[in-house]
Amino acid sequence: MEVIFIKDLKNQGKKGQIKNVKDGYAENFLIKNGYAVIKNKENMAKLDKEKQEKEKSDQKNKEEAEKLKQELDKLVLEFKVKTGEGDKVFGSVSLKQVKDALAKSGYKIEKSQIELTTAMASLGFHRVDINLYPGIKATVKAHIIK
Repeated sequence: MEVIFIKDLKNQGKKGQIKNVKDGYAENFLIKNGYAVIKNKENMAKLDKEKQEKEKSDQKNKEEAEKLKQELDKLVLEFKVKTGEGDKVFGSVSLKQVKDALAKSGYKIEKSQIELTTAMASLGFHRVDINLYPGIKATVKAHIIK
Protein backbone atom coordinates (compact mmCIF):
# COMPACT_ATOMS: atom_id res chain seq x y z
CA MET A 1 0.00 0.00 0.00
CA GLU A 2 1.33 3.42 -0.90
CA VAL A 3 1.05 6.09 1.77
CA ILE A 4 1.92 9.78 2.05
CA PHE A 5 3.63 10.75 5.29
CA ILE A 6 2.03 13.77 6.96
CA LYS A 7 4.45 13.79 9.91
CA ASP A 8 8.11 12.87 10.23
CA LEU A 9 8.64 9.37 11.62
CA LYS A 10 12.18 8.45 12.57
CA ASN A 11 13.71 5.78 10.30
CA GLN A 12 10.47 5.47 8.30
CA GLY A 13 9.73 8.64 6.35
CA LYS A 14 9.66 12.41 6.29
CA LYS A 15 6.66 14.70 5.84
CA GLY A 16 5.53 14.73 2.21
CA GLN A 17 7.35 11.51 1.31
CA ILE A 18 5.48 8.78 -0.57
CA LYS A 19 6.41 5.25 0.43
CA ASN A 20 5.18 1.73 -0.26
CA VAL A 21 4.58 -0.17 3.02
CA LYS A 22 2.79 -3.33 4.06
CA ASP A 23 -1.01 -3.02 4.35
CA GLY A 24 -1.21 -3.99 8.03
CA TYR A 25 1.56 -1.60 9.05
CA ALA A 26 -0.08 1.23 7.14
CA GLU A 27 -3.58 0.68 8.52
CA ASN A 28 -2.76 -0.38 12.07
CA PHE A 29 0.07 2.02 12.83
CA LEU A 30 0.79 4.80 10.33
CA ILE A 31 -2.76 5.86 9.51
CA LYS A 32 -4.20 5.05 12.95
CA ASN A 33 -1.56 7.20 14.71
CA GLY A 34 -1.75 10.07 12.20
CA TYR A 35 1.67 9.63 10.60
CA ALA A 36 0.40 8.97 7.08
CA VAL A 37 -2.62 8.93 4.78
CA ILE A 38 -3.46 6.62 1.88
CA LYS A 39 -2.11 7.79 -1.46
CA ASN A 40 -5.04 8.82 -3.65
CA LYS A 41 -5.93 11.72 -5.98
CA GLU A 42 -7.42 13.83 -3.20
CA ASN A 43 -4.44 13.44 -0.86
CA MET A 44 -1.96 13.96 -3.73
CA ALA A 45 -3.72 17.23 -4.64
CA LYS A 46 -3.50 18.31 -0.99
CA LEU A 47 0.23 17.44 -0.94
CA ASP A 48 0.88 19.43 -4.14
CA LYS A 49 -1.00 22.43 -2.75
CA GLU A 50 1.03 22.31 0.49
CA LYS A 51 4.28 22.13 -1.50
CA GLN A 52 3.29 25.18 -3.58
CA GLU A 53 2.36 27.16 -0.46
CA LYS A 54 5.65 26.19 1.18
CA GLU A 55 7.61 27.31 -1.89
CA LYS A 56 5.79 30.68 -1.88
CA SER A 57 6.44 31.08 1.82
CA ASP A 58 10.11 30.15 1.41
CA GLN A 59 10.51 32.65 -1.43
CA LYS A 60 8.88 35.40 0.65
CA ASN A 61 11.09 34.59 3.67
CA LYS A 62 14.18 34.63 1.46
CA GLU A 63 13.30 38.06 0.03
CA GLU A 64 12.69 39.44 3.54
CA ALA A 65 16.02 37.99 4.69
CA GLU A 66 17.80 39.70 1.76
CA LYS A 67 16.29 43.08 2.71
CA LEU A 68 17.19 42.58 6.36
CA LYS A 69 20.75 41.60 5.38
CA GLN A 70 21.22 44.88 3.54
CA GLU A 71 20.04 46.83 6.59
CA LEU A 72 22.14 44.84 9.08
CA ASP A 73 25.31 45.07 6.99
CA LYS A 74 25.25 48.85 7.54
CA LEU A 75 24.56 48.61 11.29
CA VAL A 76 27.21 49.37 13.92
CA LEU A 77 26.44 48.38 17.52
CA GLU A 78 28.27 50.13 20.34
CA PHE A 79 29.08 48.45 23.63
CA LYS A 80 30.48 50.37 26.58
CA VAL A 81 32.68 48.18 28.79
CA LYS A 82 34.80 48.58 31.88
CA THR A 83 38.54 48.46 31.36
CA GLY A 84 41.54 48.06 33.61
CA GLU A 85 45.23 48.89 33.21
CA GLY A 86 46.38 49.16 29.63
CA ASP A 87 42.77 49.31 28.39
CA LYS A 88 42.30 45.63 29.16
CA VAL A 89 38.59 44.73 29.00
CA PHE A 90 36.97 43.01 31.99
CA GLY A 91 35.14 39.97 30.61
CA SER A 92 33.69 40.10 27.10
CA VAL A 93 30.51 41.04 25.26
CA SER A 94 28.09 38.07 25.27
CA LEU A 95 25.55 36.81 22.75
CA LYS A 96 22.76 38.02 25.02
CA GLN A 97 24.19 41.55 25.02
CA VAL A 98 24.39 41.49 21.21
CA LYS A 99 20.78 40.21 21.00
CA ASP A 100 19.61 42.97 23.38
CA ALA A 101 21.45 45.65 21.38
CA LEU A 102 19.85 44.40 18.16
CA ALA A 103 16.43 44.47 19.86
CA LYS A 104 17.01 48.09 20.96
CA SER A 105 17.84 48.91 17.33
CA GLY A 106 14.51 47.41 16.28
CA TYR A 107 15.61 44.00 14.97
CA LYS A 108 14.12 40.80 16.32
CA ILE A 109 16.96 38.31 16.04
CA GLU A 110 17.10 35.04 17.99
CA LYS A 111 20.15 34.20 20.06
CA SER A 112 20.66 31.01 18.04
CA GLN A 113 21.04 33.06 14.83
CA ILE A 114 23.95 35.11 16.20
CA GLU A 115 27.44 33.79 15.57
CA LEU A 116 30.54 35.26 17.20
CA THR A 117 33.69 34.34 15.29
CA THR A 118 35.96 35.46 18.13
CA ALA A 119 35.41 36.51 21.73
CA MET A 120 34.71 40.23 21.92
CA ALA A 121 37.16 40.90 24.73
CA SER A 122 39.18 43.82 23.37
CA LEU A 123 38.50 47.42 22.45
CA GLY A 124 37.79 48.25 18.82
CA PHE A 125 35.65 46.80 16.07
CA HIS A 126 34.52 43.20 15.98
CA ARG A 127 32.52 41.20 13.45
CA VAL A 128 29.22 39.55 14.38
CA ASP A 129 27.63 37.18 11.86
CA ILE A 130 23.87 36.66 11.86
CA ASN A 131 22.29 33.69 10.07
CA LEU A 132 19.05 35.03 8.61
CA TYR A 133 18.13 32.22 6.21
CA PRO A 134 20.01 29.21 4.85
CA GLY A 135 22.70 30.72 2.62
CA ILE A 136 22.02 34.33 3.75
CA LYS A 137 24.31 35.70 6.43
CA ALA A 138 24.51 39.34 7.54
CA THR A 139 27.58 40.88 9.15
CA VAL A 140 27.13 43.52 11.85
CA LYS A 141 30.00 45.57 13.22
CA ALA A 142 30.30 45.75 16.98
CA HIS A 143 32.31 48.67 18.35
CA ILE A 144 33.59 48.14 21.86
CA ILE A 145 34.45 51.36 23.70
CA LYS A 146 35.42 52.22 27.25
